[in-house]
Amino acid sequence: MKLELKPFDFNQAVARAGLRPDGTPLVDRGLGVKEAQAPEAGGFRGAMAQALQDVSKAQLESQRLQREFSLDNPTVSLEQTMVAMQKSQIGFQAAIQVRNRLLSAYTEIMNMQV
Repeated sequence: MKLELKPFDFNQAVARAGLRPDGTPLVDRGLGVKEAQAPEAGGFRGAMAQALQDVSKAQLESQRLQREFSLDNPTVSLEQTMVAMQKSQIGFQAAIQVRNRLLSAYTEIMNMQV
């Protein structure tokens, strides 16, 4: 069984979610297209978007190094490839943990009685 992992494409995921790359929605709850807004500087949304983009870049770099190593590129070493793979794996696992914690917090808040 051959298992092939594809790197996370942040821009594609953002487009599927109906957002712009800066995190602002394309549609405002059915009221039409929103005007372009400046993203919050230093906000949580910006930090999360930047973190996910960094994870995506690490995965793409890891994939590129794997491809170059398999093609016997003399400038790419096995050590460099393995370190890039580990970085991308750790970043992805961290993103999953953050998602799980956010989901858990959201569920807990929704279950609170007012």
